[in-house]
Amino acid sequence: MAAAATDSGGLSKSCILIIVVASVERFAFKGVVSNLVTYLTDVVKLSTSSAAKNVNTWCGVTYMLPLVGAFLADSYWDRYSTILASSLLYILGLVSLTIWAMLWAFTPISKTIFAAALFSSLYLISMAQGGYNPCLQAFGAEQLEREDQEEMNSEKKSKFFQWWYFGICTGSLMGVTLMSYIQDNCGWGWGFAIPTIGMAMSAICFSSGTPLYVRKKITKVRDQTIIEETLRSFKEALKKVVPAPGAIRLPSQRCDEEVAELGQLDNTPLMKDDFPMSVSDSAASTTEDEEPRVDVRAIVKLLPVWAMLLTFAVIFQQPATFFTKQGTAMRRNIGGDGFMIPPATLQSAITLSIIILVPLYDHAVVPAFRLLTGNEKGITVLQRIAVGMFLSVLAMVVAALVEAKRLGVVRRSAGVVVPSPLSIFWLLPQYILLGVSDVFTVVGMQEFFYSRVPTRMRSVGIAMYSSVFGVGSFLSAILITVIEMVTSSSDGGSWFSDDMGEARLDKYYWLLALSGSISLMSFIALSRHYTD
Repeated sequence: MAAAATDSGGLSKSCILIIVVASVERFAFKGVVSNLVTYLTDVVKLSTSSAAKNVNTWCGVTYMLPLVGAFLADSYWDRYSTILASSLLYILGLVSLTIWAMLWAFTPISKTIFAAALFSSLYLISMAQGGYNPCLQAFGAEQLEREDQEEMNSEKKSKFFQWWYFGICTGSLMGVTLMSYIQDNCGWGWGFAIPTIGMAMSAICFSSGTPLYVRKKITKVRDQTIIEETLRSFKEALKKVVPAPGAIRLPSQRCDEEVAELGQLDNTPLMKDDFPMSVSDSAASTTEDEEPRVDVRAIVKLLPVWAMLLTFAVIFQQPATFFTKQGTAMRRNIGGDGFMIPPATLQSAITLSIIILVPLYDHAVVPAFRLLTGNEKGITVLQRIAVGMFLSVLAMVVAALVEAKRLGVVRRSAGVVVPSPLSIFWLLPQYILLGVSDVFTVVGMQEFFYSRVPTRMRSVGIAMYSSVFGVGSFLSAILITVIEMVTSSSDGGSWFSDDMGEARLDKYYWLLALSGSISLMSFIALSRHYTD
């Protein structure tokens, strides 16, 4: 095991290197995904709704596969090897995407063949993400774990998650702004080739840090035992439909060793907001036969919070799909007939908001909340998530009002949709609100899911956070399909009409705001069962 060089107050060198690697990977990923809906509508010639559904489905698969990759990495492989293998698969997918984009631009190819090749390349990237993302983040946090400094570990891990998010948002900002401009002005061949080069550099950078890394051995867990224990846990849960008053408790009172693994006594509420990170490290004290039961219980108790976050994930699909499409129907030029802003570039407002707010969070936001709550962390993890959920609902309200205004301008302009007199900068508030909500909810989600699983299942904890957005993407695609079926047969026409003068995205945003409000209220009610 290599020793990570760590100073007493900051992050280790290996941690910093991993954050840089993650930043470059996000540049590559966002360089592809941020403008993908534009590529599908303008180049592949798919309808707006079809492009949005395809992007949402692809994102759903991309965010769900980490559950599989994390389980395999934690149970059978090791995180370091999984990251290297996934990086190679990632590069292969990007190379394939670039080649097919160039062929489509310069040679006649059947649209059916091209679409099949295009999505095969994209789903190859999804497979790579399945092993890459959860393992890289868990591997980074693992660099800080020292058995003799548990309190410092907790502090540094919180700092790691903050700066991890700062790093990936910096990479995302570059991917969204630079690559959107190149794709719109220099062609899609270069638009996909540059992310490919970036990912190759990321893999080389990660490999160069091998001597610095702390590499832990993975305890192999029998998958059959885990499956059997999962089924048993759900059967017991069905027998206890009505929970005990006051707090949600463990579904059964088994041996004290199992409950101790979860950091609780038999009469302790199941969910505690400030669950210490070091508690789950007691996994080493359990036997091999007990581990699957403990792992399943640790994961099952996270599911209520996981479910309440799905609407938040649906809302977060909008910037890369309908927000971007909105921008194409608005005035995008700066200075008369000068520079034209690529619609996808406005997604940079989200990442820029995060980059500005993350450093301020510890130095301004936390002290302000600390004065109000008396909590050393300012607010609890669940409260942090709730604040972000509220801001995401507010973003949808603003988006609906702006879209209604755009449609009003179209009507007053005798139906002229493009170019619209309304500037694209009217969309900035909804992007910024989502960026601020991201700092609260997404960082809170990462810390929540990572810290509440046994050490050997940390990659699975990160994958659970990722899977929220995966299922949210699928739900978004299903929601679009259902709404399109219902509204297409009505007199008013489809809410997602290709004619942006006829589309009613404002109604869709109001629906998301209502759904988000219901989820937020349910989340707050659920949080009362969690004690500090």
